[in-house]
Amino acid sequence: MRNRYLDLLRFLAIVRVVVYHVTGWATLTLVFPAMSVMFALAGSLMAASLTRSGPAAVGRRLRRLLPSLWVLAVIFVPAMLFTGLPVSPRLLLWLFPIADPPANHWGALALSVIWYLRDYLWFVLASPVAFWLFRRAPLPTLLAPYLLLVAVEAGIYPAPPVLREFGLYFGAWLLGFAHHAGMLRRLAGRVLYPLALALAVGGGAWIMTHPGPRGYDLNDNHLGNALWSAAFILIVLGRAPEGIAWLGRTRLADRAVTVVNRRALTVYLWHMPFVVALTPLVDVVGWSHQDPLGLAVRVLLVFVLVGLVTLAVGWVEDLAARRPPELVPGGRSHPAGSTTRAGDPAVRSGADPAVRSGAGPAGENVGRAVVPAQRVAEEVAPVEVSAG
Repeated sequence: MRNRYLDLLRFLAIVRVVVYHVTGWATLTLVFPAMSVMFALAGSLMAASLTRSGPAAVGRRLRRLLPSLWVLAVIFVPAMLFTGLPVSPRLLLWLFPIADPPANHWGALALSVIWYLRDYLWFVLASPVAFWLFRRAPLPTLLAPYLLLVAVEAGIYPAPPVLREFGLYFGAWLLGFAHHAGMLRRLAGRVLYPLALALAVGGGAWIMTHPGPRGYDLNDNHLGNALWSAAFILIVLGRAPEGIAWLGRTRLADRAVTVVNRRALTVYLWHMPFVVALTPLVDVVGWSHQDPLGLAVRVLLVFVLVGLVTLAVGWVEDLAARRPPELVPGGRSHPAGSTTRAGDPAVRSGADPAVRSGAGPAGENVGRAVVPAQRVAEEVAPVEVSAG
């Protein structure tokens, strides 16, 4: 059963990511830490799939993740080869990106969002073991990524890039496990709110005292990002409403949420090439990224172009999810209530852009205890490209 509140969160996260990449407004990362929210939603979905299907869920998740990437690669990899990308065995990473696939000078910018799929892939592969551990020792398993990140940031453990990504975002993924198990919902307010406040204060203080090159942008501050995002996730998932009937009564908004959820991976993968391509074109007419009108035009154009490419190739997500392909998803209206029967989207993200509700029964017990070089795992700020 789909949870429309989670669909709404995913919709807001995707829109926020696109707007951030066009505008570069660091405040957006604090107001809505979209990437961590998408990983949390993906973790909730993965826990639900593992509960239902066991380790076979890994193959199903990969089947829904990879085809949209392959469509992108079919278009961009030949273009990069034609413009200077050398042929090497690493090109196979475009089929299964356990590391950053190779890219040339412009491809490293336009395709920089691939880091999300790389992390998502590793998290899916690790999930059967992590879920087994979580069901037996929930709290230590939840704390492990955050302790790893503290060790990395303090210089105690110089972790390789993959482990650093686990410290940065796998905690959000595991909070999705906790959401599916009902742990967050069962937390009393006297525990949840002080805990969220402590995490927000700690993360906020770290961000304020360790500003990055873009100021107070979460993507420049891993530890602050993890703590601030954990506080946000505790609130938005731990106190999630039972339903959002108002969304079903607003037909246009309801359809928009459905379309973006069903095409989340396509929107995520394709928006950044348009952001990069439009930057010099808009600057030619004198609209810089600091000009409100120029920003508005760029945001509008990016959404229009993403909409067009979604019409052209978005149906691949339907095939990957073994649904009948649709040009524009959501033709059948949802009931006014909070849930309706629907198939799984291809990615539950940003990663993972589209997620089915993984919330378990309220009383469910949790086991026994109840660019081309390494591209960092961060959202990409708007790229300023000169007109020449």
